[in-house]
Amino acid sequence: MAKKVILLVHSSLVPPQMVDQEPDRFQTPWITEYDVKKTLESLGYAVTIIGVDNSLIDLHHQLTEHGTNCVFNLLEEFSGDPRSDYKVVSYLELLGIKYSGCNSKGLLLARDKALCKKLLKHHKIPTPNFLTFPRNKRKKIPKTLRYPAIVKCLYEEASYGIAQASVVHSPTKLIERINFIHENLEQDAIVEDFIPGKEIFVGVMGEKNLSTLPLWELRFKNTQQPEKEIYTSRAKWNQAYRLKKGIESGPCMIPKQLQDKIIKICKKTYRILQLNGYARIDLRVTPEGKVFVLEANPNPNIAMDDEFARSAHAGGIEYPALLQSLLP
Repeated sequence: MAKKVILLVHSSLVPPQMVDQEPDRFQTPWITEYDVKKTLESLGYAVTIIGVDNSLIDLHHQLTEHGTNCVFNLLEEFSGDPRSDYKVVSYLELLGIKYSGCNSKGLLLARDKALCKKLLKHHKIPTPNFLTFPRNKRKKIPKTLRYPAIVKCLYEEASYGIAQASVVHSPTKLIERINFIHENLEQDAIVEDFIPGKEIFVGVMGEKNLSTLPLWELRFKNTQQPEKEIYTSRAKWNQAYRLKKGIESGPCMIPKQLQDKIIKICKKTYRILQLNGYARIDLRVTPEGKVFVLEANPNPNIAMDDEFARSAHAGGIEYPALLQSLLP
């Protein structure tokens, strides 16, 4: 009898039961869910998808109905709030149900960019200086703030709200972008020093004995100053824009001594934030070789062609084996 696995996904990202042809990977919002379901089934698992919205009671009824003690968790928020995905995992922990991915405490620490950076700075992990600008509070811009700076949503990920206008060079533009985040996206804002350099992703896996995937670098081949480019929403999801800018990613070609330094920093970051399962650490490395941790992404995107899975492939881990290793 096939082993049962519950796939927890957002209600809006439940893939169709029947897919006639391979989906367009840039235009299909449920491509990760599709990849994971299809691959687990190819490994012999009986996969049941549960779409989660805003009710733990409904989730409990469905978990009870389907009767499994193994959950593959693809949630990135709960009830529309990225800060609340830890609540679902906490609930699974209370029920004694095994699950893939990060524990509830690690999710809580890592989702809050400001809290994450405070912890990293306390432990002397290099990360950009920052300020937070909550909604409905007076905006006081320190005269000592350095430019350029980058303005982001405090709790979001996947480049949500990040555009070319996110990098600001004056107090006027800073206020404009903070207002955009507050009013248009209805989010609190975080402002960081903008660090020119290579953007590097490092996959980390495990709990006590940690392993890292090959360092993965984002490249802008058709720009004059690639070190000043940022990974905007368009850069991630708009194929025409990617072709225009020559955006691609691949193994990071840097000296071994610097690679070893980055790996050490990433493992320390992972432990400080009490992560487990798997995570992706996003960094910037300056031309002088200075390393800055931008953020830690617990339960990152694991679509077949996303950075995490491609990095695993470069390290000799095929996609089915990767998913198998992430199961509890």
